[in-house]
Parts: sequence; C-alpha cells; structure tokens
Amino acid sequence: MPPYEMLYGRKCRTPVCWGEVGQRELASKDVVDLTSRKIDIIRARLKAAQDRQKAYADKRRRPIEFQVGDLVMLKVSPWKGIIRFRKRGKLSPRFIGPFRILARVGEVAYQLELPEELSAIHNTFHVSYLRKCLADESAYVPLEDLVIDDKLNYVETPIAILDHKVKKLRNKELSQVLVKWEHRKGSDLTWELEEDMRLYYPHLFGT
Repeated sequence: MPPYEMLYGRKCRTPVCWGEVGQRELASKDVVDLTSRKIDIIRARLKAAQDRQKAYADKRRRPIEFQVGDLVMLKVSPWKGIIRFRKRGKLSPRFIGPFRILARVGEVAYQLELPEELSAIHNTFHVSYLRKCLADESAYVPLEDLVIDDKLNYVETPIAILDHKVKKLRNKELSQVLVKWEHRKGSDLTWELEEDMRLYYPHLFGT
C-alpha cells in the first residue's frame, strides 16, 4: 500500500486518472432538490418585491400623450461655463420652442418640426423631453443666440458679479461670489467659488 493511502485512507489523485470513464450520479439528489426549491422561492420573492415597487411607482405616473399638430416645448440642459471637479456644473432644465408635432413614433416618442438652427439634431424625441406649450412658462428660453449640441445641451455664460461672501467651513474659508447668468429665466443667480470665476472669467472682476 502506498504511503499516501496509508496516511490519508484514500488513493492519491494524479493528473492522469486511471479510473473508469463513464457517467456518475451525484452522491445525494436531495441536496440538489432542496437547492432548486430554495432558488425558486428566492426568485418568487424577488419578483413579488419588484411588482410591489412597480405598483407604488405607477400610482404617481400618468400617461403623457400629444396629438399630431400640437405645439410642444423641448427640454434642454444648460451648463454653467465653469469646470468644477473636472465636470461642468449642470443647471435646472430649460425648454425651447415651441415646435409642432409631425408624427408619433411608437408608444413613447414623437417627431418634431425643427428649425434650421437645430438641423444637426435628430428630430425624434422621447416623451420625457417634451412639455405641452403654455403661454406663461417661466422656464422657457429663447432659441436665439443659443448653440445647442446633439445631446440637447448648451452653455450659459455669466454676465455680472453682484455680491461677495466668505463661507466658513470647519478647517478653511471659501470665498464665493453671486453670479448672474445669461439666458436664464426665474432664479438666475447662483453662488460660485471666486477662485473658479476669476480663473475662467477674469473680465467680470475689472482691473
């Protein structure tokens, strides 16, 4: 008897298997059946949780539909023209337009009649990008003088520094300025770091 078999009570496994080749059954089918049943239970519970969350969300949702010929506003995303933490600061959504609906595409998209200034943008949009045209919407911005890219973003530039303050943190102080932005409607003032504004817009501070 080999020393390994004497020590461990079993034959030594080697890279070359000299045993019989053929189909082998698992030692216990009960373990497999129990595991399969547990997996089915877990899947059923996950499905129930997903259905429950969907039911909660659907209570707050409402179908948004437009008719061909309706006038709608198109949502765009303004960006502050400064870079903070290597990302451009994004402002609240704005809307441009109005544009006339030409056709419905599928269940949740519409084709719009866009002007020549937006010819580089595909004219089919998801319903989440559209809003019914209202006469007194404060979030609308004029299309003139805007350069909109294919992702429906445009850059807003500051036009004036109105105020200054020092924000005290635990270990340091931050100098901030109150900035007025161009093309903004409604709340058009934001507090920005003075260091960033002096770096990208030194002309706003004079000489």
